[in-house]
This record gives sequence, C-alpha cells and structure tokens, in this order.
Amino acid sequence: MNPQLWGWYAGAFLVALAVLVVVHELGHYLAARACGVKVLRFAFGFGKVIWSRRAGQDGTEWAISVFPLGGYVKMLDEREGEVPPAELHRSFNRQTVGRRAFIVAAGPAANFLLAIVLYWALFMHGVTELKPRLAVPPEGSPAAVAGIPGAVTVQAVNGRSIRTWQDLRWEVMRKVLDGEAVELQVTDSNQRNSTHRLASERFAVADLEKDPLRPLGLLLFRPRLPPVVGDVQAGSAAAQAGVQLGDRVRSIDGREIADWAELAGIARASPGRLLRFEIEREGRLMEVLVTPREVADGEHKVGRLGLMAQEGKGDAFEMTTVVSFGPLDSMARSLAQTWDTSIFSLRMLGRMVTGDLSWKNLSGPVTIADYAGQSARLGPSYYLRFLALVSISLGVLNLLPVPVLDGGHLMYYLVEFFKGGPVSERALEIGQQIGFVLLTLLMAFAFYNDINRLVSG
Repeated sequence: MNPQLWGWYAGAFLVALAVLVVVHELGHYLAARACGVKVLRFAFGFGKVIWSRRAGQDGTEWAISVFPLGGYVKMLDEREGEVPPAELHRSFNRQTVGRRAFIVAAGPAANFLLAIVLYWALFMHGVTELKPRLAVPPEGSPAAVAGIPGAVTVQAVNGRSIRTWQDLRWEVMRKVLDGEAVELQVTDSNQRNSTHRLASERFAVADLEKDPLRPLGLLLFRPRLPPVVGDVQAGSAAAQAGVQLGDRVRSIDGREIADWAELAGIARASPGRLLRFEIEREGRLMEVLVTPREVADGEHKVGRLGLMAQEGKGDAFEMTTVVSFGPLDSMARSLAQTWDTSIFSLRMLGRMVTGDLSWKNLSGPVTIADYAGQSARLGPSYYLRFLALVSISLGVLNLLPVPVLDGGHLMYYLVEFFKGGPVSERALEIGQQIGFVLLTLLMAFAFYNDINRLVSG
C-alpha cells in the first residue's frame, strides 16, 4: 500500500476511534452529571496527556492522551483519593446502586444510540445496495438441486421480505444459526414467481466464517463485463507487472479471453504461477508477464491480481438499487437493525466460546483500520454504516459480564442489589485480576488474527 493510502486508512481509523470513544464516554459523563456526580477528567486515549483544558463549573479537565485506543471518565470517588466533606454527596461511591448502574450503563447505551441515529439517517437519505439477484447456481449445489434458475431476484426468505443482497446474506445467516432450512421466493425476468426449498444438510455454523451463501450455491448475478481494466490496486501483482488502467486483456497463455469472469477465474486458479498476458493498449498489442499473488481463502490458496473490471453505467443500474424510507419507517428499521445486530453479535460470540466458530473471526485494530479505510474510500454512506456496526460491537463488548468492563461493574451492582451490601474489596480485587487476564487474552487473539491476515494477504 502506498503512503497516501496508509495516511487515508490511518485517518479514517482515527476519526472512527475518536467518534466511538468520545460518544461512549459522553454517555458516562452526561449520566454522571445528571446524577449530580462531580467529573474530574474526561480523557480520550490513555498514557501521557498531550493536550488538556479545564472547563465548566466543576473545572473538569478535558484531555487527549498519547495512546488513542480508548478513553475514560474519572469521577470524584473516595476509593481513589481524599474527598472534601462538602463534596461527599457528589462522590460516585456515595450514590445509590441504581444511580451507579445508570452511570455505568450509559456508556454502552450511547453507542447503541449512535448506531440507531446513523441507521435512521442512512435509511432516510437512501443507500445504494446490490440487488438480491442470483447467478446460475453451480451444478450439484443445494440451489441447483432445488431448481433455482439463473437471473432470478429473491423476494423473500422464509416469508420475510428482502430488498438487497445484504438482506439475503443476513437472513441466511440467521437461518444457519437457528438450524433451519432456507426457503426462497424468487421472481424471474418475466415476473413469474416460484418458491424453492434448499436442503439443509450442507448448513454449518463454520460457513459463517467465510460466505454463508456460496456453500448453498447462491451466487451474485454479474453482467458479462469486457476484459478491460477499470482499476489497478497499488502495489499489487498486476501493478508490479506494468498492467495499466484501460488495458484490454486479449488472451492468457494463448487462451482467448471473452469476458472478465474468465480472466478472474484463471487468476484465482493460478496462485504463484507465471501467466503470459496479451493485452491491447491504445491500439497496440503487447505482452505482459504477471504472477498472481498467493492469498488464503479459508483453507485454500488462491491467486490475486489486484485488478478491477471497467464497468459502465448500465452495469451499475442492473446490479444495484437505492433503498430509502420515510422518517417513522426509518426509525423502526434502525431500531430493528441495531437490535438484530446486537443479538447476532452475542450469538456469534457464544458460538466462539462453545467452539462452534473459530476465534479467527475476532478482529483487532489493524483489521478494523483496514475496514475503516475501505469503507471511507467507498463513500460516506459506507463509512457511516461501518461506524454504526462497530459502535454496536463496542456496546455489546462493554456489556459482557467481565470485570474491568462496564458489564462487569453492572454484575457487581446486581449482586449488591440482591445482597443488600457492596461486594467485598477482596472479591473486587480478584475480579479485576481475572478480568484483566481475560481482556489481555482477547486482545492477544485479536492482534494474532490481524497479523495472520496481513501475512496471508
């Protein structure tokens, strides 16, 4: 990746971090203020403070620290220092268990609220999505056995109406987790409707680690594209070989290339193998030697050139649709989207704990930065959807009953409520140690997965 792209990705990641962390900590801050608790510091980041300013009636310190992976709100608390008698009533530890729980829960709640607002705005504005249109299924796949022809549009999954390819993926993933078969209602080009029930014996939760649709033979319809290069990824195998924007690939190793799908198929099947491209550039024929880079695709190795096809306006119109709704409908959908995504995240995490899903699905800051950069390059709507998704993930993660997280504190307050008194200092100390170890292991897994993805391409 060239330095300009590194800067773009880093910038998109830092903006996402700043928004998500500040919103989370603002939830704690505003709840504390509402309960009359004095806030000493509002910090973005950890470690050495590189900028600070005091503001407000209480002289709260607003600070930015050197390590931006998180933040915190420091409140007046007798357990962390001496509190003047006149301000004891404003100390966090002197609040009722209900107020303390409210202040702690307000952080994750703010993340969920951010996601709801973002989805609401996106649904009202309108988002461009891929149509749920299917290609001819591979021979022998469940879709082929069920008699699904090519070039049909999916209207519903198990009776639930869908409008986009993402809706189709989402509903199929839900059915996989529920252990149900999939029933598709489709419409062909002549507006004839038909229903197809897909056999479920190939369903496996592990398929969620890759593409849940491909094992079923549900492939995205793509119009035939000419083998003309529309984009060359910087630093890719094709870029290093000298392939340029606008080149038309005439043949590969003597085999005539009729469309882009043929080109992509040959490259995918040739990881690390030298290919002889005959290309046409500005009316001249020339030869280029390209070796597709070997990358991991699940358990297999495939070839990657780093090229994208040149698409016309008609192709985009044929493949995409704009989805938008009114204010009330958008709010209902944003609430449903946030709830469904939260529950789905919890279920996926539960499958990881039970071993049904690999911990390879866990992502760290490097992968998140990559997604931030990619979504930002695609446009504002994609970036805002990325922010909403990560905000939900942050809210869910913080509500887990793990000491040192917000959910761990809420667990202590629940025990205190039923016990009638606070948890002992010894229990808190042991819990903090356990929570720190669990969180460290979680971060180690995430970083390992990040490094493994980088190494494997």
